[in-house]
Amino acid sequence: MTTQVAPTADQQHQGGPLTGLRPLLAASLRQDTRLIVPWIAGVSALAMSSVLAFNILFNDPTTKAEFITSVGANPAFNLIFGPPQDLSTVEGFTSWRSLTLGGFFVSLMAILIVIRNSRANEDSGQAELIASGVVGRSARLAVAVAMALIASAAAGVVASVGLVLLGGDATSSIALGATFTASGFMFAALAAVTAQVASDARAAGSLAIGILGGAFLLRGALDTASTDGSSWWLSPLGWTQRVAPGTENNWWPLLACLGLTAALVVFAFLLQNRRDFGQGLIPARPGPASGGAAAHLWGFTIRLNRSAIVSWTVGLLIVGGVFGLLSTTMIEVIQTNPAIAQLLAGGAATYEALALGLIITLIDLLTIIAALYGVGVANRVHSEEVAYRVEPLLAGQLSRSRYLLSNAAVALLGPAVALLAATVVIGSIAAGASEPVTVGAVLTQGVLALPALWLLIGIGLAAVAVRPQLRLVAWIAIVATFGLTLLGPSFRLPDWALAISPLWHVPNLESPGPDYAGLLVTLALAALLVGVAFIGFRRRDIV
Repeated sequence: MTTQVAPTADQQHQGGPLTGLRPLLAASLRQDTRLIVPWIAGVSALAMSSVLAFNILFNDPTTKAEFITSVGANPAFNLIFGPPQDLSTVEGFTSWRSLTLGGFFVSLMAILIVIRNSRANEDSGQAELIASGVVGRSARLAVAVAMALIASAAAGVVASVGLVLLGGDATSSIALGATFTASGFMFAALAAVTAQVASDARAAGSLAIGILGGAFLLRGALDTASTDGSSWWLSPLGWTQRVAPGTENNWWPLLACLGLTAALVVFAFLLQNRRDFGQGLIPARPGPASGGAAAHLWGFTIRLNRSAIVSWTVGLLIVGGVFGLLSTTMIEVIQTNPAIAQLLAGGAATYEALALGLIITLIDLLTIIAALYGVGVANRVHSEEVAYRVEPLLAGQLSRSRYLLSNAAVALLGPAVALLAATVVIGSIAAGASEPVTVGAVLTQGVLALPALWLLIGIGLAAVAVRPQLRLVAWIAIVATFGLTLLGPSFRLPDWALAISPLWHVPNLESPGPDYAGLLVTLALAALLVGVAFIGFRRRDIV
C-alpha cells in the first residue's frame, strides 16, 4: 500500500515561470469583463454610428459637398481625426471619423487593463495572495498583457463585424478593426513596461497614459503641419493611420505595430525579473522629516495632490504651446484655403471670427483635458476614503465640510489656473501669426470656458461626495462632452442635442451678438452641483 504525502510549499511552487497562467487568466477575465465590455461597445458604436450618419445625412450630393468643404475649411479637424482620405464614400468617412479616436480609446482601455491587473494588484496586496499559490513568477504579468490583447482583439473584431453587417466593404471594415486592435496591442505592451519602471500603479498608469497622449498630440501636430504626410512614422498612432482603411487598405504598417508590441513585451518581462516585488525600478522618494506646511489642512491637501497639480499643469502648458504652434499653421491655411475664400466673399464669416474660431476649438480640447485633471482630483477623495485615511482625520476637530472644501478648491481652481495659463501660451504664439488674434482675446475665451469646466468637475465632486458608486458618471460626462462638441456637428445633430454639452454655451466674442444666457445657466448648474456635494458628503456614511 502506497501512502501519498502532501507536497511541501517548495514543491508546490516548482514549475515554469508561467505556471498557473490558464486558470488565473480565466478568473481574471470573468472578473474584468464588466469593465471591458463598455469600452468595446463604445468603440464599436463610434465606427458603426459613422456608417449610419453617412447614409442618413449625406445622401444628397449637395449636402455631401458642403460637408467636405467645411472639413477642408477647418484645419483643426486634422488634429483630432487626422487628414481625410476620401469623404465622398461611406468607407472613407467612417475611417476618418473613427480610426484615430477608436485607436486612442482602445489603447487607453489596454493601458488600464494591464496596470489594474499587474501593479495595482501588487499595491493592494492581492498579487501577494495570488503569488502564494501555484503561480509562476511571470504568470501575473502574462495574464495582464493577455487580457489587454484579448480585449483589443475583441474591439477590432466586434467593430469589423458590425460594419460588415451594416453593409460596409468587408476588406475596409476588417482593416479599420485591425487598426483598433494594433493600437491596443502597442500600448498594452507599453503599459507592461511602465508597470515595471514606476514606483506604484498610479505612477505607472500616468506614465503610460502620458505617452499615449503625447503620441496622439504628435500625430495631430504632424497631420496639421505636414502637407504630404511624410512624417507619419514618428508616432505609433500614425502607423495605424497609414493603413488608410476605405481607400488604400495597406496591411504592412500593422507588421510594424506587431513588431513594436513584441519588443516591448519581451522588454517588460526582462525588467520584471530585475525588480523587487511591489517596487519599481524607479524607487519612491522618502517623505520629509517634518510635516511643515502639510501639518495644516490646506497644505496637506495640496501636498497630497502635488504630483497631479505639477504634472497636469506642466502638461497643459506643453499642450498649449503645441496648440499655439498649430494655430499659426491653421491661420496660414485659412488665408489660402479656397473654401474659406468663398465663405468670406459670400459674407458668411469674417476672417477675425474664423481665426478665433479655430483657436476656440483648441480651447475646447484644453477644457476637456483640464476636466480630466479636475475629476481625477475629485476622485482622490474616494481613494483616500477607501484606503481608510479619511476617517482618522474626521475623528478629530476637522469637519467634513472643511475637508471637502480643501479638496474641492484644488479640484476647481487647479484646472482653471492651468487652463488659463495654457490659453495665454496659445495667444502669445498665435498673436504673432495673425493680427486679429490677441492674447487678451484668447485669454477671455479661456475665461468664458471656465463655467463649462467647473460643471464637468462639479459632476465628479457631486458623485464622489453623495454616492461614490456613481463616480463613473463624471467620466461619461467628459466623453459625452467631447463627442457632442467635436463630433456632433459632423453628425448634424440638432441644436437641443448639441446644447447638452456645456462647451456649446461658450460664446465666440467675434461672433455678432454673443449670447451669455447659456453661460450663466452653466455656471449656476456648476454651483448647484458643488452645493449638492457638500450636502451629500455631510449626510452619508464614511467608509
